[in-house]
Amino acid sequence: MADKGQVNYEASDLYRIRHSAAHVMAQAVLEMFPEAKYTIGPPIEDGFYYDFDLPRSLTPDDLEHIEKRMRQIIAGNHPFVRKAVSAEEARRIFKDQPYKLELIEGLEKGNQDEYGNPLAEKPEVSIYTHDTFVDLCRGPHVESTRQINPAAVKLMNVAGAYWRGDEHNPMLQRVYGTAWRTAEELEEHLWRLEEAKKRDHRKLGKEMGLFYFSEDVGPGLPLFTPKGEMLRHLMEDYVRQVQTRYGYQHVWTGHLVKEELYRRSGHYDNYKEVMFPPMVDENVAFRLKPMNCPSHMTLYREMGRHSYRELPLRFAEFATLYRYEKTGELTGLTRVRALTQDDCHIFCTEEQVGSEFGLALRLIQEVLARYRFTDYRVRLSLRGEGGKYVQDEEKWAKAEAALRAALDESQLEYFEATGEAAFYGPKADFLARDVLGREWQLSTIQVDFIQPSRLGLSYIGEDGGEHIPVVLHRAVTGSTERFLGVAIEHFAGAFPVWLAPVQAVLVPIADRHVGYAREVAEKLAQEGLRVEVDERNERMNAKIRDAQTQKVPYMLVVGDKEMEQGGVALRLRSGENPGAMPMAEFLGRARKEIAAGE
Repeated sequence: MADKGQVNYEASDLYRIRHSAAHVMAQAVLEMFPEAKYTIGPPIEDGFYYDFDLPRSLTPDDLEHIEKRMRQIIAGNHPFVRKAVSAEEARRIFKDQPYKLELIEGLEKGNQDEYGNPLAEKPEVSIYTHDTFVDLCRGPHVESTRQINPAAVKLMNVAGAYWRGDEHNPMLQRVYGTAWRTAEELEEHLWRLEEAKKRDHRKLGKEMGLFYFSEDVGPGLPLFTPKGEMLRHLMEDYVRQVQTRYGYQHVWTGHLVKEELYRRSGHYDNYKEVMFPPMVDENVAFRLKPMNCPSHMTLYREMGRHSYRELPLRFAEFATLYRYEKTGELTGLTRVRALTQDDCHIFCTEEQVGSEFGLALRLIQEVLARYRFTDYRVRLSLRGEGGKYVQDEEKWAKAEAALRAALDESQLEYFEATGEAAFYGPKADFLARDVLGREWQLSTIQVDFIQPSRLGLSYIGEDGGEHIPVVLHRAVTGSTERFLGVAIEHFAGAFPVWLAPVQAVLVPIADRHVGYAREVAEKLAQEGLRVEVDERNERMNAKIRDAQTQKVPYMLVVGDKEMEQGGVALRLRSGENPGAMPMAEFLGRARKEIAAGE
């Protein structure tokens, strides 16, 4: 059922507080630099920013001075006053501000708002004034500066930003800040940021020896070590087993596809900017595969005539895809150019959409729970104005109705978001919160009435006639790379025992204990555990510290006593020290924790 209580951020008090804090910050910056040119200053998630064209670069000392002045402005209890003006009056007010004049021109034409975002309707030109500062702005704001808590505002950093995000435009200085209701909320936010730095998957990935990036290979192309590859294998194998249990069949469709197929499917017109350049052979253009759906649909068609009795057919594939993401948008594993997607396409009748959605939903819920993602919400992603979408109103209407019905039948609460649909149809996106409360889009289920028709898919119905199947696009973890990056930060690298690439490290106290450590490791490996022996010429405590840095769940110390008794001395990565125990007791404990997903 639709979530009627979904909070609209723009209507929230935090939005107004942050929007108003951005204006206060801009006033303080303009007082410091009277010749400055100012552009836009919107609220964003957890804070705000403002972009400036300044005569020199800002320093940390500048930020402290700006913060101090902001507190003085806030204490002045200045009201925020809105006024509607003509475009001519706005140009007079901002006659010395070229960026504002450019925005006013867009407002006057009715094709953008005061931030330069495209609009469907011509907006009103409005300004907001507080104290000596005036800005082109639609609001909303707090009533006066005193409603901003000075103890809950902090300027965070300065970054470069091109005007309107276009690298051909001037480079501006973007000052980021954050604002909250109380000092306690600010303190909690700052703690989360520090904790996020400690959990950064790029940092932990290198410390744990899981993956690397090299300029010799190229940006956005990760290199996985044996431990990193073991993680990938474990993640993909787990999803493969679950999918098989749910009736999915795994296929393989290669890395190259003729460009013509993407033209027919609609991907070329709507997706070509993220495709790698074509490779031409005998005047035929090929593309590195950026998505699986046209290949899976072609496979369905090539397998011959299908009967309604065969449906649903569920094709799953762990396929490496290639997307020409901009270099500046690449972010560790969470935004790469080579990604492995746990993709699936379900070919079904219109009547089966609800049941297949329910099956996919149960699969997704099972997998997310295994990774301890239990706090998530569902976004119904619909078309928006001005987006790139295949134009077929009848099929879009059918797809939206089918997806809404499936969501309602599942009794999931969901909220709507326009402009987030795929170019061929609406989708249900699963937004999960990690242990720090950050939200990630992980899973998706999409309804497609358009591509099956464009690619000539059909089945013979119960009436003996030819019908076009509906295709559900479904991903559980999205891409292996991105999900791994999220999981590293979610678990702070301390993976559950079942997922840890190395589950136990044998730590011999002295050289004479190495032989016994090898024997224990071999026996544990035969029982299915992933085990290593640390034979380095290092002190025991150093080996244990290194294993803890590697987030290994179990450290098994062996010395004279353990050799005599045929046991091990168990230490945990948490620092706990359960002590000596028979090997069978340790093995039973490990099996129990693995089975429990611990």
